[in-house]
Amino acid sequence: MQITAFLGVAHIHTPGFISTINKREDVSCKYVYDHETERAQKRATELNAQVADIDTILGDAEVTSVVICSETRHHLELVTKAARAGKHIFVEKPLATNDEEASQMEAEIQKAGVEFQTGFFMRGSAANIFIKGEIEAGNLGTVTRMRYTNCHQGALGGWFDSEWRWIADKNEAGGGGFADLGAHALDIVLWCLVPTCGEAKKTCATLGSATHRYGDIDEWGAGLVTFASGAVAIIEAGWVDPKYSAPIEVHGTRGQILVHDGKVFYFSELVEGADGSEWTQLPAGTPHAFTLFWDKLEGKNADLVSVEEAARESRVMAQLYASAE
Repeated sequence: MQITAFLGVAHIHTPGFISTINKREDVSCKYVYDHETERAQKRATELNAQVADIDTILGDAEVTSVVICSETRHHLELVTKAARAGKHIFVEKPLATNDEEASQMEAEIQKAGVEFQTGFFMRGSAANIFIKGEIEAGNLGTVTRMRYTNCHQGALGGWFDSEWRWIADKNEAGGGGFADLGAHALDIVLWCLVPTCGEAKKTCATLGSATHRYGDIDEWGAGLVTFASGAVAIIEAGWVDPKYSAPIEVHGTRGQILVHDGKVFYFSELVEGADGSEWTQLPAGTPHAFTLFWDKLEGKNADLVSVEEAARESRVMAQLYASAE
């Protein structure tokens, strides 16, 4: 049985994580901490847990892991303390809001040698696993460009008007719609392209606000990342799309992949039957990133996001914001 605790319960995904823990027989939550006591008590009641301070939680040898769902600006403090206490760490994305903090957390977790995971759940998509596999198999030839879009109607629907208001506060979250949803898009692009195209070398971005519902914070953005090989990726993300159906595209000298409305279309000169029509021979998807964390701690085979990858995403996103400003 894994005994865990929450350090911060501010994130919009917290209720879903609580539901996951409550449904598992191999995980139990003992404590909940949040700098807002009322919020901590609400979630502790849902988990049948105790409200406690950080030192009590990290000083309890029975607690072997922590789930960090605080506002992003608190990640450095909480991750550092948890790592130094030897606790396994799940921290909601993004890891950090700037280069320096990303590097500090990366170093602390590496030194501690604890298990780490973050909430990049889109890696579990069968289509994304397929894209990564075909790129690395060389079936697209030399990759020249990729486009990944991740949007919803959060600002249009007022999703952050009350309980989750901090998500639309740059001081708390580090950025707006582009940082929030673009984190997933950027993670997939880096996950797919870095192994064959090398590190991101140049970035530029444009940010905008369509409704100004949350002041001047960005509600959408588009970024261009150039890799060492010369391949380029476009990342688009935002909170102002009334109906999401944007495609994913990957282009190479020997093939192309398009994902649209849940369907994968594949052309490759190197793969029999890949004539550009719908491709249904996809790998199995994997469980949610949060589920994989508990599976890993239980000794099961589970691929987690490395802290190096999480820190890389935060650094590149910070560079995109710097270029936009």
